[in-house]
Formats: sequence, C-alpha cells, structure tokens
Amino acid sequence: MNIEQKVTELVEQKIADRPDLFLVDVKMHSNGKLIILMDGDEGIGVADCAAISRHVGHHLEEENVIDHAYHLEVSSPGIDTPLKLQRQYEKNIGRRISVKLEDAQKREGKLLQVSEEGITIEEQKKEKGKKAELIESFIPYNQIAETKVLISFK
Repeated sequence: MNIEQKVTELVEQKIADRPDLFLVDVKMHSNGKLIILMDGDEGIGVADCAAISRHVGHHLEEENVIDHAYHLEVSSPGIDTPLKLQRQYEKNIGRRISVKLEDAQKREGKLLQVSEEGITIEEQKKEKGKKAELIESFIPYNQIAETKVLISFK
C-alpha cells in the first residue's frame, strides 16, 4: 500500500461519522509535501481540517509510514482548483462554470443539473443576426478535461 492509499484510509476512518464531509484528493509530492484536500456539502471548517490533520499525522508517525521528512497540509480546494468529484459539481449547482473539453473547446454557463453520466449547463448561444438565446446542453464527464467555478464580483 502506498502513502496516498494509507492516508486515504486514515481520512476515511476519521470522517466515517461525518457524512457531510468528503475527501477530494491526496497527493504526496517529491518535495515532501503531503497535501490532503477535503470538502463538505456545506463547506469545511478549520477545526475539521485540524482534526483530520492530527488524526492522520498521529497515525503516520505511530506506524512510521513515511521514512523521510514531510509536511502535512489539510485544506479545502481553492476557488481556482478544478472540480473533480460529482459531489463537488452537486455543491455548485446554480453557479456559473467554465468547462474545458477534451477537444480543447471551452463552454461556459450556469450549472443546472448533475447526474452519474455528466452535467447540464445553461449557456448562451448567439448566431449572427439573431438575438442570443439560452439553451441547455448536456456534457458527459468523459468529454470534460477541466471544470472551474467562475467567480463573480458584482
């Protein structure tokens, strides 16, 4: 079992009684930085991140899982971090998103629905000489290279 799998197991243990929280990603970088990205249906607070950090750190030390110096960081994904999980998409229904497709096309619109297969967005289509109209488009996950939430400062 590698470090990332072990850490995933430890996090899942710690949040077993918290169905509102979920693990987004675990990455062990070659520079010794171990990053755990957590989220929650209603967001995640500093206290939860600290508790997860203590739990994981304690077990990694006790079981001597990592044989070199490392820095453990537990946080929520930043606003510029692409969405990875269906649960993250669900959390952002109603917000504007930017979707980069595998074929390098870009699509933008309001996230309307999320399913097992993909997402539905409402986007503006503008044809020459016609008024822009709102249309709903379904985008399968397997066509999505990256999705980011667009932040409006209005």
